[in-house]
Amino acid sequence: MFIGEAPGYYEDVEGRPFVGSAGKFLNQLLEMAGLKRTDVYITNILKCRPPNNREPQPDEVEKCTPLLENQIKSIQPNIIITLGNHATEFIFSKTGLRFYGITRHHGKPHEVSLLGLKVKIFPTFHPASALYHGEYKTLLMEDFNKLRSLVDTS
Repeated sequence: MFIGEAPGYYEDVEGRPFVGSAGKFLNQLLEMAGLKRTDVYITNILKCRPPNNREPQPDEVEKCTPLLENQIKSIQPNIIITLGNHATEFIFSKTGLRFYGITRHHGKPHEVSLLGLKVKIFPTFHPASALYHGEYKTLLMEDFNKLRSLVDTS
């Protein structure tokens, strides 16, 4: 299961997550990890795009996360890959892990109990970050190579 922040413009238009530029890059990353998009469930914390594509506000997160929690309970994933600060911070808060920013946590798996499920959390950067900050592209590719071995052992 992959969890991002919120839909962008094209995601809002199509009603599917990660269909824009970040989605195309995510598809390449999935391939690096030996996965196909049809093998994974992809969602976001927020279910609609915030005005002017701004960061999610706490009240928006609070309103949307019951649906996310229901998705997690229904899917019962073995691994949750959190994409970016917002998704990682939310999932960490639900497991008792302290969050210090994605640059500190990316690429490091954690075995936790989440909503009554035993699951591995694998934080990494949001694919869109690589589109704006080239230095994150290499880090994301390294993380997805690590994810490949994590998936192989799960």
